[in-house]
Amino acid sequence: MGEIDDAIERADQESFTRLPPRTLKGQINFLMRQLKTTRAVAAELGVSQRSVERYRTGERKRPPKDIQQRIDAAVRSRWQPQVRRRRRKEAATRRGITVETRARFGYTAPVGTTDDGRFRRLTVHLPPAYAQQLFDAREAGATDQQLRQIIADGFRTTYFQDGGARATDLSDVAINDIDYIDLDY
Repeated sequence: MGEIDDAIERADQESFTRLPPRTLKGQINFLMRQLKTTRAVAAELGVSQRSVERYRTGERKRPPKDIQQRIDAAVRSRWQPQVRRRRRKEAATRRGITVETRARFGYTAPVGTTDDGRFRRLTVHLPPAYAQQLFDAREAGATDQQLRQIIADGFRTTYFQDGGARATDLSDVAINDIDYIDLDY
């Protein structure tokens, strides 16, 4: 996963109305309700079917760290899908998305102006159209670079061009060297 995917995942998790199960037994039982069989859970986690049975009965209480991380990721990816869908739909139709980042921004500008990239710390609220593009591209399997470009285009029109009020001849904006990025919707 790329930096933008991670930021979207964190934003999804911030929207949870209840916390996911914390105990190993609770997590395995949740996955069993979702996937129906121990074989399917074992295939999802990359462990044996017998290991899943041991985790479920409490016979084994401490899986190796990498397996515990896979269990946590599997639970979080399936936790409260309706809440996620509702928040994404609202962001894509009404609210938009807020992007906070510290990154190097470069752009193509007319002759006589500077186009040297520099680090900026920006918090910009992007319109719903960019949220929709971002979610659609992510669902279609876009690369991190493509997701960055969607956000950069949003920054170009919303921040650098101020909705068409200035810098109208600014053509390309690129986000490079992301220090951190956080999304909220």
